[in-house]
Amino acid sequence: MIFKGTDIEDKLQKIRSKQKKEDQLLVEVEEILRKDSLKEEKISKELASKNKSNSNDFVFDLLDTDKIFHIDQIKEICIDYRLRFLDSSYFKGKIPQSALSKIKDLEKSHNTELKGYKIMAPSKLFKLEDKDDPLLFAPIGNDYFYLVHKWGNDLHPLRKLLAWPFKNIVNLTLLVVLMSYLVTLMVPNGLFSKNNTTAEFWIIFFFMFKCLASVVIFYGFALGKNFNPAIWNSKYFNA
Repeated sequence: MIFKGTDIEDKLQKIRSKQKKEDQLLVEVEEILRKDSLKEEKISKELASKNKSNSNDFVFDLLDTDKIFHIDQIKEICIDYRLRFLDSSYFKGKIPQSALSKIKDLEKSHNTELKGYKIMAPSKLFKLEDKDDPLLFAPIGNDYFYLVHKWGNDLHPLRKLLAWPFKNIVNLTLLVVLMSYLVTLMVPNGLFSKNNTTAEFWIIFFFMFKCLASVVIFYGFALGKNFNPAIWNSKYFNA
């Protein structure tokens, strides 16, 4: 058997060619990562900007209809659960990587750059970080918004019930009346007189009502609190 000789120059050429391909691949990967990083940086800047855009150039055939909401629907939820719907620039929590990825996918599929982001979240999330669930929206136009991403945990199941007294003055008054009645029932019999009468009960009730109402009014004025319909889209701290 005759063995063919080894051409060292040919081997060198092959190694060099292979290394060039590997180097080119690394360059391409590095360029992709660089562009991706620049894209995320641009998105982050847009989320932090005060851009007041009211619409985006979505391809409507590509939108998920389950994620399209009108401003009236958003307002109703905000009022029921005492949430705020504000520009993303007021959001002080951390926007997760999953949200940035979702934005990149949307911009790529719709061949556009999204602007005018809004976030629905509890009031405190616009001042400090928390674990409740924010929802990121992008405006479509005509007071319609597209739900881009949701992260974090679900709201507490009793949040709507806890927010009910703050929907309006009537609800708050009913709560104070109910609490006053329950506290009055807890007053021991014979505490103020030997004979318990209906008149005495109602006197104690009105006394309790005045005390609780005073505390509620003081709390409301001292902390600058307001009812849900007045704060759902307010950017002010003491709303």
